[in-house]
Amino acid sequence: MRSDQRNASRKILKVKALLNVEGLETQKARTLDVGSDGVCLVTDNPLKPGALATVHFEVFHDGKLQPITARSKVQYCILSNEGFKVGFQFVNLDLSAMAVLSKLLH
Repeated sequence: MRSDQRNASRKILKVKALLNVEGLETQKARTLDVGSDGVCLVTDNPLKPGALATVHFEVFHDGKLQPITARSKVQYCILSNEGFKVGFQFVNLDLSAMAVLSKLLH
């Protein structure tokens, strides 16, 4: 059984997302939850752990949509009833995205 390896708490967030994986076409996805260190997405296609990607999604905060673009690394990919649940760890998250996520999570 896999133990949860998250270092930060997560907040449920179900919004549309776009996923750009190196070497593959852009694909649509949706978020399940987000934390200060990563995000979980549901995709139609499996991804290999270790793959690098850019994740794009928007959160509604402070009365407006706030875009998040995050370079990320696949940590796990599991088949579920909804599709493939893919866990991403953010890599060098920029300050503006960090600020938006911090406000959203607190």
